Amino acid sequence: MILPNENHKVSCTLPPPNELILKWAKEKPNDVYLKQSVNGEFVEWTFSDVADSALRLVSALRSLGLQPGDKVALISKNCAEWFVTDLALMLGDYVSVPIFPTASDETIDYCLKHSASKAIIVGKLDSIDATQSALKSNSDILSIGYSYDSAPKAQYNFDQLISEHSPSQERPQHSDNKIMSLVYTSGTSGKPKGAMLSYGAFSWSVQQLVSLIGLKDDDRLFSYLPLAHITERVYVFGTSITGAVPTAFSESLETFLEDVKRHQPTFFISVPRLWTLFQQRIQDKLPQRKLNILLKLPIINRIVKKKIAEGLGLTRARILGCGSAPVSPALLKWYHSVGLNITEAWGMTESYAYSTINYPFNPNKIGTVGNAGPGVNIKIAADGEILVNSKGVFSGYYHNDEATKESFNNEGWLHTGDIGSLDQDGYLTIQGRKKDTFKTAKGKFVSPVPIEKKLFEYSRVEMMCLIGLGLPAPILLVVPHQFKNFDRVRYEKTTRKIINRMNSELESHEQIKGVLMIKEPWSIENGILTPTLKIKRHVLEQKYHQIGQEWPKGQLVVWED
Repeated sequence: MILPNENHKVSCTLPPPNELILKWAKEKPNDVYLKQSVNGEFVEWTFSDVADSALRLVSALRSLGLQPGDKVALISKNCAEWFVTDLALMLGDYVSVPIFPTASDETIDYCLKHSASKAIIVGKLDSIDATQSALKSNSDILSIGYSYDSAPKAQYNFDQLISEHSPSQERPQHSDNKIMSLVYTSGTSGKPKGAMLSYGAFSWSVQQLVSLIGLKDDDRLFSYLPLAHITERVYVFGTSITGAVPTAFSESLETFLEDVKRHQPTFFISVPRLWTLFQQRIQDKLPQRKLNILLKLPIINRIVKKKIAEGLGLTRARILGCGSAPVSPALLKWYHSVGLNITEAWGMTESYAYSTINYPFNPNKIGTVGNAGPGVNIKIAADGEILVNSKGVFSGYYHNDEATKESFNNEGWLHTGDIGSLDQDGYLTIQGRKKDTFKTAKGKFVSPVPIEKKLFEYSRVEMMCLIGLGLPAPILLVVPHQFKNFDRVRYEKTTRKIINRMNSELESHEQIKGVLMIKEPWSIENGILTPTLKIKRHVLEQKYHQIGQEWPKGQLVVWED
């Protein structure tokens, strides 16, 4: 059955996810597709189970009065039901509106109202307060809850609705330019914008990625980065449904490593923040000096590398990925030294997270984000901005024609907002965001990201951010890594040594005047990090501007009270 939808009469060039789940359910009904960790054990969903549940959910949503084209929001941590819901919304001809599970009540409320969502499906959450508040202030919106203890109270129960309805017989036909989802960008400033993602561009991006990396019969995925973010949606959900790749989900943060070890993924993606934490845990147990000695011993070398991979549950991983935020080349080189080759990729919501990728992994190109993926064109504008052109770009911002127009040049190239350069082999190096560049009180511009990357190479800190907008000189904010037997005096001495080394490499207007040691770690909850763990530089600039203006003369390091 083709559901009515004007201007969408031509079917997709590539089979969209809703067609693929029906294909796999028919061809391999009893093969396990999803594994959800519950009480320390994996609960398995076959392809047939997933397709059946998704079609039953379509019938349930119809019975509740939802019509084709309606927007349906989804807020939950990753779980098998998330995949089922996403597929059901495609099978029911709805437009999904995924919202980050760590979003504030203000953000949730904005996304619901801006998208005009008719229903919201809620699930696993670390804290239900924000979602519960948004549900209360949007009581006219239908709410459905997953059967998890951590899910907010909703009008209807997900499992009960599925059990009470028979599978839908409707089979909507989607076209390439039909809107599949509204993904609200987390953004480091301003209100989130709803990026319109089409079926055609989504399937094209996934297919290009799958063709590049290739899939094997024994491949398996692990989904834990927010599915509301485009990277996880394309690289994990998209890859899993395109290649029929078994995918597992963690039960909680506490069981995360054990869940990874039990599933043994062959394709594993993380973000710089988590790769850094993994490294610090390893170094806490095995100091770098001792590790360097062990890696020089031929037989011991292999044993040590195997132990490190085992500790992370990555002994079978053939592809490791990193993206979402800038990563220090030193971190990637360290992992390469212990036998774990991390492929860095770059993209954005507006390009389906698929623009460049260092694959096949080239150790000589660590520090770049790889070269253009197949089907993608990259060029550098006169002002240094990176421009992208491909079939995998978004359809514009929902109800924001002005922002949509500003996103493309006259030739249809996407403005990324990132500054970068291409080497002679076509590998791209990111210098930072155009908006991150700040002007000090001296009237000179400073690009903070290259400086931060170099500092991460020289030091071992939890997080850092260079600020300086309108200040006499840049100030470095540091969240120090709390070593065992932490010694402030020794830490300050090391800091002075690193800053002196860094300043010797910088222009006079770029040199760091002071280092503020931050008391409380930055998080999503305290508003410093975005849901994808990017630092909101503008928030820190506002918070610490006065301290920067009144920095004590002759003092390099100050500890926050």
